[in-house]
Amino acid sequence: MRMDLNLEGRHALVCGGSRGIGRACAAALAGLGARVTVCARDEQALAAAVEALPGRGHGYLVADFADTDALPGLLAAFVERDGPVDILVNNSGGPPFGPAHTAEPAAFRAAFEQHLIGNQIALAAVLPGMQDGSYGRVVNIISTSVKEPIEGLGVSNTIRGAVASWAKTLAAELGPFGITVNNVLPGFTRTERLATIFEANAKRQGREIADIEAQARGNVPLRRFAEPEEIANAVAFLASPAAGYINGINLPVDGGRTGSL
Repeated sequence: MRMDLNLEGRHALVCGGSRGIGRACAAALAGLGARVTVCARDEQALAAAVEALPGRGHGYLVADFADTDALPGLLAAFVERDGPVDILVNNSGGPPFGPAHTAEPAAFRAAFEQHLIGNQIALAAVLPGMQDGSYGRVVNIISTSVKEPIEGLGVSNTIRGAVASWAKTLAAELGPFGITVNNVLPGFTRTERLATIFEANAKRQGREIADIEAQARGNVPLRRFAEPEEIANAVAFLASPAAGYINGINLPVDGGRTGSL
């Protein structure tokens, strides 16, 4: 029996799909046959991402997940216009760099709104279609910090943990409907976000960026950083029929860097 990775006839909504890991996820899902809608704030970048996708019927949705007042109506109109969504990839830019003890309460509030509340609004918009079709895949791209907090990312560590607990709760609630909910935890991945973190660390420590990068690579057993496509491969597998009995997990894709089980 061959592994069933076929996503033909499935509709995927990929949030943060205009660049980086999100864009790679959109390409991986389209490569398996899914019709993909990429979602982000930058319309020009979204149009370019759609143009590069394999297959036909793809589209984009301009939306800001930080604007949780406008988001419900926007997503409801999108689903009514473009049809049910079978695969939801929640992916949003991380909170600013800095320790937790000096962060303003507003930073925690803003991150909670964008990540947890934004994800919940997206789920509410697509859930009826998943339930009707008895098939759904929710994949949240979060961080290895849900297993081991990352120094200098206090707000992110806190909010990512909340999203992981939200997802684990949903996995139990939605499993009876044929819907799985899983988290992918990227390690060091070549994205704009990683470059920003390295720059901040270099400035804070008074060191060269190249030294910071070399130290980071040394902490990864594979001695290299991931490419966005390698994270996307895990997302695409979890979205496929082959992963139908995988539910409620945190999957590190980090080259073995995370020390905990």
